[in-house]
Amino acid sequence: MSEPARHSGLGAHRQPGRATGPHGRPADGRSTGRLARRFAAACAAALTLFTAVPAMALPAGGNISPAADAAATAEYPVVLSIETVTPQLAVPNGTVSITGHVTNSGKSALKGAHAAVRKPVSSKPLQRRSELQGVASRTTPRGDDGTELDSPQYALPELKPGQSLPYTLSVAVSDLGLSESGVYELAVDAWGSTADNPRDRALGIARTFLPFSQGGTEAQPTKVTTLWPLVHAPVLAAQTTADNDQTLPVLRDDSLATEFAPGGRLYELVDTGSKLTGLSWVIDPDLLDAAFAMTGRYRVQKPGSEAAGKPAKDDNTVSHDASPAAEAWLNKLRAAVAKSGNQVIALPYADPDLASIAHNGADLTGMGTALDKAATAGRLTVEGRLSVDTRSDVAWPYQGYLDQQIAGIARQAGSSLVLANGASMPDPESVNYTPTAVRPIGNGQSAVVADDTVSSLFQKDLSSPQDQTEAAQRFLAETFTITHEQPQNQRGLLVMPPREMTAATAKVLAGALQTATDKWLTPVKLDALTEVAPDPKANTAVPSSADYPTQVRATELPADALSGTDKVQRDLDTLMRVLTLPQRVRGPFSAAMVRSLSTEWRTRTTAGDDYRRGVDKYLTELTNAVQVPKKTVVTLAGNTGQLQVSVRNDLTQTVTNLKLRLTSSQPNRLRVGKDEDLVLPASQSVTLRFNAEARNNGPVTMTAQLYTTGPDPRPYGDPQVFRVEVTSVTNGVLYVFAGAAVLLVLAALRFFRQRKRRGGQPHEDGDQPVGDGPATDGPDGAAGAAGAAGAAGAEPNEPDEPDEPRETEEPEEPEDSEPDPSGSGSTGGGPAQTPRASSPDGLDRTAGDEKVGP
Repeated sequence: MSEPARHSGLGAHRQPGRATGPHGRPADGRSTGRLARRFAAACAAALTLFTAVPAMALPAGGNISPAADAAATAEYPVVLSIETVTPQLAVPNGTVSITGHVTNSGKSALKGAHAAVRKPVSSKPLQRRSELQGVASRTTPRGDDGTELDSPQYALPELKPGQSLPYTLSVAVSDLGLSESGVYELAVDAWGSTADNPRDRALGIARTFLPFSQGGTEAQPTKVTTLWPLVHAPVLAAQTTADNDQTLPVLRDDSLATEFAPGGRLYELVDTGSKLTGLSWVIDPDLLDAAFAMTGRYRVQKPGSEAAGKPAKDDNTVSHDASPAAEAWLNKLRAAVAKSGNQVIALPYADPDLASIAHNGADLTGMGTALDKAATAGRLTVEGRLSVDTRSDVAWPYQGYLDQQIAGIARQAGSSLVLANGASMPDPESVNYTPTAVRPIGNGQSAVVADDTVSSLFQKDLSSPQDQTEAAQRFLAETFTITHEQPQNQRGLLVMPPREMTAATAKVLAGALQTATDKWLTPVKLDALTEVAPDPKANTAVPSSADYPTQVRATELPADALSGTDKVQRDLDTLMRVLTLPQRVRGPFSAAMVRSLSTEWRTRTTAGDDYRRGVDKYLTELTNAVQVPKKTVVTLAGNTGQLQVSVRNDLTQTVTNLKLRLTSSQPNRLRVGKDEDLVLPASQSVTLRFNAEARNNGPVTMTAQLYTTGPDPRPYGDPQVFRVEVTSVTNGVLYVFAGAAVLLVLAALRFFRQRKRRGGQPHEDGDQPVGDGPATDGPDGAAGAAGAAGAAGAEPNEPDEPDEPRETEEPEEPEDSEPDPSGSGSTGGGPAQTPRASSPDGLDRTAGDEKVGP
């Protein structure tokens, strides 16, 4: 091997005669020969300053990168980073190249300093995962970090406080003294002094792990299942809009246009995942629907308009042409999931938050129905959009945290398999190895428990080279150690990244998997992992809800948000009863309801509140499109007559199964006829006439309320309260009473006279009643009042333009009652008849949506 290959890096040099063994070295890893080293390091530093790095003479901020934020002390002022390790897996006779940065985070300049690689303190590898954790938790230089190698070394200039410098060190694997296959600590330290402390000492250290493989291992490779989530916050709104007989979807925002394009998160996830085998793609079906919607023309709500819940129009949405990126992304995804060895797991539609529902909404009757619909819709959507078989009986609670309530809700929703975080089900300390991931948890369910340490490596955005290398090397070290804990006992491992894994994190995970595949790992799909026999020593106890992490519970959807969504379901059911084309509304609103429960709102609280508020207001707007217009006072002139009440339908389809009920607050003073059924054509209104009978003058409060018909009738919409002014009742009533009194007096006198004339003798005809004579009818007005039974009818008004909004316009309302021309006052009659010439528009669910106005 040539010298440049072994000793690269600016200012790198070799000090012959340097001791490389651990004997006779102090605790910080420093060997004897300190004076010789300091002299050589000073010479190299001087040479460097005069030749290769003149920028070091500049003030801070020249060509020197700013110091990274890092913890430093007066004793250890240098912060080192390891940003690349190439290759990630060392092999015999190879070379390992290390790059990173040295930063002076102290308060005085560095003097005679250099960076070097430390040789592991022992030629034996780290045997247990606890030893890996011990190395990773160290913060300052220690003797058990190994001994500094004489070569290569990287001479550092006089770095001033805040200055940073990149370094490169290449070391021969043979110089590291690795005796057998395994995982070793790989450390780089800085050695020298500072202007305020001339003592030569270790100034800082950086650590990572280096797996070393000599090949020919007989260990059974660990089966590893990696979840590859494709999830995004809901973007499809409940509204749709029509354009030239074509229904256009409405999106909350256009964020997916960037996500689907090259460089976007979702594009990069699919592109990276397409290069791997044995992946378990975990897909939110709502995302597929959104992508499909964008393959044609669509509209996007303007900022701030979502929570208003108004119908989609030109003034609150923006038109967008079809997105080629969305179509290309769908095609790319179809090809990726179709690869042999992969599996697709369909989440319930819109990924409802199981934990929030279990803790805050389990007693709501609509939640179970919503989860059932979401599961069915999820499977059908994924299979339809991707043309691939899916598995839909898998529950993935937020971040994998599991308790008994969550497991119960998952079971009710039909999930026999639960993906769980290892932190929820830690294994007992008596188990000194890593058990297989699958374990039974009772009630016919199994949990696949992700390794907590391995999965936590990929929880954040690994955007910096230092974070990427740290995660990749730790992943390789952990999985290598897991496999070799019990080399003849093949086990299964689950890797669970976060739902919204970033593109950078996905690439790091993919690279680490590719490095370990066919060496000590075998990627398999979820079904293959579940076939591994459970370990009887593994923990199978599901924790109680009291053990659920407090900080995670704090992010749950609150109870009022869930109850509000449950109310939307009830209101939607009521609206469905009266529509003649319910499919046009049921689909968009059922989807919107489960989107309101999405797990993605955990980190987008405001957006989730706006979405739920918009759905509720839009449904209210549709419901109120069928209503009794407001009225204030109606006059009833006379003791009988008819009260006229209009009902208006501003929807674009006929409504039926409705009845109107008038309720008097004082039925002893004013009575009205029975409920009237009605059928309302699209964009029309009708006027119903209710027979009324008054007994006293004065105001009476009346309430008009629409109800659904059939079993379990429900109030429909808001009631309308108005006042009926009754006039001209007193004289008529007195006339009736006076006439009746006169008749009674006359009859009594006649009877008295007949008795007196006949001397109390009985009539010769014993069957003839006393007072035999022609019958006398009462006054016509009285007879009419007693026999009121006229039928109430309905008269359709002139139809309005169906495309005109009716948010403020109201139909003409008669202010006075119409007297009963027949005087019958009948309260009988059939349903109100509406013009049959106005037929439903005939559109189905895919061709339109309900709207108020245009």
